Formats: sequence, C-alpha cells, structure tokens
Amino acid sequence: MSHASPPGSCATTSAATHAAMSLKADYRAAKTQILERIENTPRVDSTMRSLARLTDHTLLQAWEACQVPAGAALLAVGGYGRDELAPYSDIDILVLLPDSPASAPSGQKLAPEPQATLEERVEQFIGFAWDLGLELGSSVRTVSQCLDEAAQDITVRTSLLEARHLAGSMPLTEDFTRRYREALDPRAFFQAKVLEMRQRHAKFQDTPYALEPNLKESPGGLRDLQLILWVTRAAGFGSSWRELDTLGLITRREARELHRNEAFLKTLRARLHVIAKRRQDILIFDLQDPVASSFGYRTSTARRASEQLMRRYYWAAKAVTQLSTILIQNIEAQLFPSTSGVTRVLCERFVEKQGMLEITRDDVFQREPNAILEAFLLYEQTPGIKGLSARTLRALYNARDVMDLQWRRAAENRRLFLSILQQPYGITHALRLMNQTSVLGRYLLNFRRIVGQMQHDLYHVYTVDQHILMVVRNLRRFSVADHAHEYPFCSQLSANFERPWVLYVAALFHDIAKGRGGDHSTLGMVDARRFCVAHEITGDDGALVVWLVQHHLTMSQVAQKQDTSDPEVIKRFAQLVGNERRLSALYLLTVADIRGTSPKVWNAWKGKLLEDLYRATLAVLGGAPLDAHSALKTRQQEALALLRLETVPEHAHQALWNQLDVAYFLRHDAADIAWQTRMLYRHVTSPVPLVRARPAPIGEALQVLVYVQDRADLFASICAYFDRSALSVLDARINTTQHGYALDNFLVAHTGHGVHYRDIANLVEQELGARLLADSPLLPEPSRGRLSRQSRTFPVIPRVDLRADERGQYYILSVSANDRPGLLYSIARVLAEHRVGVHAARINTLGERVEDVFLLDGNSLSDNRRQIQVETELLRAIAV
Repeated sequence: MSHASPPGSCATTSAATHAAMSLKADYRAAKTQILERIENTPRVDSTMRSLARLTDHTLLQAWEACQVPAGAALLAVGGYGRDELAPYSDIDILVLLPDSPASAPSGQKLAPEPQATLEERVEQFIGFAWDLGLELGSSVRTVSQCLDEAAQDITVRTSLLEARHLAGSMPLTEDFTRRYREALDPRAFFQAKVLEMRQRHAKFQDTPYALEPNLKESPGGLRDLQLILWVTRAAGFGSSWRELDTLGLITRREARELHRNEAFLKTLRARLHVIAKRRQDILIFDLQDPVASSFGYRTSTARRASEQLMRRYYWAAKAVTQLSTILIQNIEAQLFPSTSGVTRVLCERFVEKQGMLEITRDDVFQREPNAILEAFLLYEQTPGIKGLSARTLRALYNARDVMDLQWRRAAENRRLFLSILQQPYGITHALRLMNQTSVLGRYLLNFRRIVGQMQHDLYHVYTVDQHILMVVRNLRRFSVADHAHEYPFCSQLSANFERPWVLYVAALFHDIAKGRGGDHSTLGMVDARRFCVAHEITGDDGALVVWLVQHHLTMSQVAQKQDTSDPEVIKRFAQLVGNERRLSALYLLTVADIRGTSPKVWNAWKGKLLEDLYRATLAVLGGAPLDAHSALKTRQQEALALLRLETVPEHAHQALWNQLDVAYFLRHDAADIAWQTRMLYRHVTSPVPLVRARPAPIGEALQVLVYVQDRADLFASICAYFDRSALSVLDARINTTQHGYALDNFLVAHTGHGVHYRDIANLVEQELGARLLADSPLLPEPSRGRLSRQSRTFPVIPRVDLRADERGQYYILSVSANDRPGLLYSIARVLAEHRVGVHAARINTLGERVEDVFLLDGNSLSDNRRQIQVETELLRAIAV
C-alpha cells in the first residue's frame, strides 16, 4: 500500500477495491442474517454476542488491510468491550498508541515507523472501517492520555473498564490494563457512578413509569444494571450476577430475577432497534404496537397490545429499581465497612443504620407479618430515616408470600395502614416506597391491578398508579407551609379542613378502577365503600370518601363545560354538593387531580374557573340570594367602584351599559367590566373597529378586547388572525349589544416560549384592528397542522354534539378532537359559512385533546336539516 493514499482509504488498486467491496457485502449479509433471528429469539444474548464476533472479524480484516504497524493496539471498549452489541449501537473502539520514547514503559519497544506514519495508518483504518459500514465511536490515544482522560471524566473511566484486546500489540494492551488498574480507586469510582446515576434519574423525574421510556437510561433501565456490574468489576467483586451470588452480595433468587429482567430489557431494546432500523433507545408511541406484536401481544377489546407490553416493561423496571437499590447498599457496605454500623435502636424489630431503617432479623416479616406495615409507619415517624436498608428491602422482597388475604384482613394491619395515612409527615414518601416494594399493591389488590397501566387519553402523562400517588402528593403539598405560596387558596382551605387524611383515602381510590371497563368513578366508589367499612371509617368521613370518588370529575366538568354565569348551573351544583366541607374537599381533590395529570394541562385560567365556581357555590350554600338581579346589581356596584379609582366620569358608563344585557354582566367579573368600560365608554358608536389588549390579570396570557359592528363571520375572522399569529385561544366570551355591536373578550396564549405579552399587546391591537377594518374575506380552509406523535398514535375519535339548551333560546355545540394548529378556525369557519352566531365559547385543552363548548344562536339552527349539515361539516373539519 502506498503511503500517499488519501485518508480514509486503504485501497489503491482495483483488486483491493474489489476486496473491500466484497468485505462490506459479506459484513452486511452476515449482519442481516443475525438480525433476522432476533424476532424469533426469546433472548438475544447469543445474538448480541454474534454481532460482536462479526464486528471483531470485520475490524481485524480492516486492521490487516490497512497494515497498521505492530506498535499500536486495537481495543473494544464500552458495551462492545463486554462482548455484546445491540443491532444498531455504535461500535466503540480505542486505538492505543505507544507513548513517546521519554514516557514509554521500561523495556517497551516503539514501532520502527515514525509516529506520524503510525497515526496516518490509524486514520486510514478508521476511514476504511466506516466505508465497510461499521458505525464507529473511536478514540485514538496513548496510554498516558487514556489515564489522564480517565482521571478527569467518569464516562471515559467507565468505558475503559471493559476494554478488550482485538488486534495489535499485546504488550501495549497489557501495559495499559496494568496502569489503568493501578490508577483505579474502587471507592471513588463507586461514589462517582452513584452520583451520576442520581443525576440521570433526576432527568427522568426519578420514575421508571414514563409513557415513552428510555430503555437504556431511564430508572430501572439497562444502565442501572450495567452500573452494578461496573462498580463490582472495579472493586474486584465480580462481573456477573452468578459471581455476585457466590460472593453473597445477592441471593440466588435475586440473581435469577436480575438475569431474567436484564434479558427482557436487552431483548426489548434489540427488537426496538430492528423495527426502527436505527439506533433507537426511546420506546416512542409510534413503535410500541409493532414491538408489542413482535412479542406476541395482540390488541383485545379490553387492552391494546402496546399496553400489555408496557405493563410488562414497568414491572421489569420496577424490579430492577428495587434490586439495584439493594445491591448498591450492599456494595457500599463492602467498600465502606466503617460507616455501616448501627446508629440507634428503635424497637425490638428495627434499628437505624446510617439513616436507613433496618430489621434486626432476616426473618422478622415471616415471624411477625404486621411488622411489614410497621416498617413504613416507623419510616414516617422517625426523624432522620431516609429510606429502607438493603437488608429490609430484601426481606420485603422475600416476604411477598406472607402478604396474603389473612394479612390484609388482620385488624392490626388495617389500623397500621390507616395510621400511615394519618401521619403529619412523610405520607407521600411512604406510599411511593410502598409502591416501589409492591407492598401497597399487595395490601390494596385493586391498586395492584393498575400498577404500570398506561392511559392513552392524550391527557394523562403518567401511569395510573403514578398519577394516583401524584394526586396524593399534591394534596399533601396543600398542607405544607413551605408550599403555601404555590396555591394559597388551596393551602388556606386545607389548613381549615378537619381530618385531611380523608382526602388521601379518596385520592387513592379516585382512579383505582381505571381499565376495568365501565364507569371508573362508579366502580371505584364501590371499592372505596368496602375499604371504609373494613377500616371502620364511618359517619360523615366514610360518606365523604365514597362521594368524592363518585363525583371527582364533576367540578372540573361544570367549571370548564357549563355556563357558570347562569344561576341555575350554580344552584344545581350546590344542591349536589350539599355542604361546605364537601365543597372544599371536592375543590381540593379536583385541583390536585388536574395538576397530577400533566404539566401542560393546568394553567392559571383553569384555576380561576374552579375558584370562581367554588366561591359562587359557597355563597349559595351560605344562603346568598340566588337570582340574576342580585348578582347583576352586586357586579355593577363593584365595577363602578373600580371605575371611580380610574377617574372615569361619574355617569360616563351609562351609554355603554344601557346597550348590554344581563348575560354580559354575569359572564364577566367586576375587574373585566371596569377595564372594558374604561376602554369603550368614549366609543360606544364607533364606526371603526376597536381592539385593546393587555397582559391577563391571571396567568401567562393576553386578554384581547374586540369592539366592532357585528357580522356573521366576525368570530371566524378573529380566530383566523389568532391562528396565523400562533396565539391559542383559552377562553372566548362573545357578546352582542342591543345596538348591533360585538363586544368580545378573548384570553389567548402564545404557543412559543419566552413571549412577553406586554411587548406583543400593541402589535395585536394594530394588526387585528387593521384586519377587521379591511373586512377581508375569510381565509381558505387552513392547512391541517401537524399532529403530535402521541396524537398520531392514539387519535381521538372526533365527536360533535349539537343540541338546544333547556330554554330553547340557544344551541350548545360540544366538540371533542385531537388538538392541532388551526383547529379552532376550522370550526369557526364552518359556523360562519352557515351564518351561525357564536355567543360564547369555552375552550378546554386537555394535553393533546380539546373539548370545546360553544353557545350558538338558535335562530339559524331551528331547521333539523341545517343542524345535520352543520354537524357533518364540523366533523369533516375536525377530522385528523
């Protein structure tokens, strides 16, 4: 081979080029054969080793073809160094170069060729390997450089730990291995890897229950298992589960569990790679069904194939999390024996050992099964205890057979469980720990049924069990003074609520019947009633728990879908609630529930709707007069008081107010009435459109006031502008004055991030005002914005419901569909084309789904044919 060959090429003759093409074809054909076996192989360990062997063979041929001088060495590192390769993982290699003569180890002979020539050949080798189709993650270093990099970077140190010699100088590889081992501090390595793991877990919210988990990096994923074997290899304890069993770090049963779950996770990842045809470690929604099919899962009437697969994954990740916690503690005790002594004795059965709760005998749970729940009660009650020791966790893991029907029915255990919920501190942490150790699901069997159960409603982003625990956590935060600034009103109500543990019981059961078929509120109510009877929760407390589970969705539905300015709506809701304690309990549970679904679902506007409903209902329960006239008078007096503060002339408001109906005053609070009056009292008969905008008084949004002579397509024109300007409508209150003007109030939020609403208010005023003044024709049907991946995978069946209200004056239009850009304009355009007037709109976005409600003019919809035509076109407009 000529030294003048260009970098990246080891072939200078047609024969050599043909040999390279043949080698590439052989590699691809052999890899294809190996990958074809994956879907029919229940465990992929041998397949991953076969890929590693094929890669070894191909790299050796490339090494020889490029005639890399004998002074260098080729090493496999990382996962490839472990002698396993996932189908599309990078192939991590290290090309080891000899040190300079001054730093070379004694007796080591340097390559006869100059260093520049050696590095040139290495560069050619790496390029040639890429040409053959090997996706390398390569590094080229001397031994000293490796040690320097490893000392500074824990990732490099970890990768080199599993280095495996492939080709080249064996003495150089042996020298590297010796010097690396001498420099490796097992204790420092352990501490660094544990810190790295905690940081990694924090990126995934410390839960293995993500709906789209990273099979490698998520808590309970393959990385947690690899970490165990890295630190045990570094400490000289072994590099396999069998070796750790022999050493006594784990039991034989635990070794089998770890091996079984590792095999499943590896197989799952390998099949994901094959189906995606690329390196893909995140099990995204789009690929869950195909991967599930490869495991033999089939969609049934009760459950999707992907749900069955994901539940198996969550159980595996949960077991890995539990067992890796045990192992890490055992390894730490071996590495730091001086810090593993007993700190204090708590009782006959438990001691504290360095902040961890530990049993005094390995068989304590078999001998005294009630000690299982006692452990979690002590965890709550004992300051300084931050978790369960490895010995305790292992004993719980081995005591699963003890947690049977007799154990659940024992009076002492029922007392202990209720006491866990009644403690002033640590309830959330105790319940999460009980779920992680499977104790919660074995005590509440119906809870066990929803562990790891997905919710494909485009609303919840957590599994059912994690959502329930999140709701409990939110309720607890309302009671903690340090979090009072987050939701002051909730904290105020919670502080005055007697026996708040009743709310935690209701939270545990509010979604416990998900996935059984039927109404989960009704089924859950039955479960809650049985629990209350069994645990002697009687009287008002027991009735409240059952009622809350039955009606936990009611308050959000009334606040977000009904016209709460209508006294009759408030009256019916007040009759359902009955008293202030139930009202407060339902409000607190509703806020905690919505906040526990998804970070994107809750916003300040929804909070205001709920709080307004609470206050209006409380007033009725307190005996306030329930009629539109009194509410109208009160609202107007409050607005006038605010106008005086703004120095508006005494009777200036009358010209505008004389044109407004009762509905206007009932739909707006006093502050909004005062602001709109101040903006409009000089322009009651303005011939030009008036648009005013300001940052919303509540939450991150923009409040937009539109005052213009009414026309049929006005609502659609405004929606078209908002859609073009990336402004999402949160709420719309449409009013028509007696002299034919539209007085519309919109609450909009920008779909981007970092928007300052004060900065864009003037722009919205000018652009929207100009558009309305021009009276431009409606824009064409908007292009259907791209749906999110979740919406594409789990589409909502579009639904349209159009029916007359109770009085027959208006029609109520309910729309349910996948959310997408341009959706609201698509709806408004259909209504405009049929000259259907919009009197009010309640826009309700639930994650990736919308459930909007419109109050429409009844005159144009009195004909049944027209109704059917409108519904048909609306369905076509909202379809995906």
